[in-house]
Amino acid sequence: MATQKLLSDALPDELPHLRAFARIFHRDPARADDLVQEAVLKAWSNIDKFQEGTNLRAWLFTILRNVFLSEMRERKREVEDADGAFAAQLAQAPSQDSQMEYDDFLTALQKLSEEHREALILVGGSGFSYEEAAEICGCAVGTVKSRVNRARARLAELMHLDPSGVTSPDKEMMAALGRSGSTAA
Repeated sequence: MATQKLLSDALPDELPHLRAFARIFHRDPARADDLVQEAVLKAWSNIDKFQEGTNLRAWLFTILRNVFLSEMRERKREVEDADGAFAAQLAQAPSQDSQMEYDDFLTALQKLSEEHREALILVGGSGFSYEEAAEICGCAVGTVKSRVNRARARLAELMHLDPSGVTSPDKEMMAALGRSGSTAA
């Protein structure tokens, strides 16, 4: 508490010296004032680290210098991109559309009969062959093929899609609709 009192009492007297020191780093007075403000904030938040009996001005100047050096290090990592070309390379397509499509797919999948959903997940989602799916389901291969075909058609209907022209990149949806290019479908 005594160090906070010391800083609050001594700080107004130190501000002109800090501003003069900051002007060494920045010719622009506004930027120099910003540097002083940042240094004072850091000093205040770290007042518990100040050792009474040491030189307060030197401590404040050291903080100001370190703030300036930190800013310079950050600037080195910044890339000037006036025309936005670099930022355009970093752009990423929004993910909410595919998430909404996937949610719609899951909702539609739950509306299928249990037999159709099971066959579709085994063949389209898990990559089993029709023969393997038939063995798992305990039915004929033709039955699995029929279930998968009907499930895909019903999914496309529920999602208002043309199963022959699906353009969604969602892997599960594509596999379920038979557009993954796998040999199982």
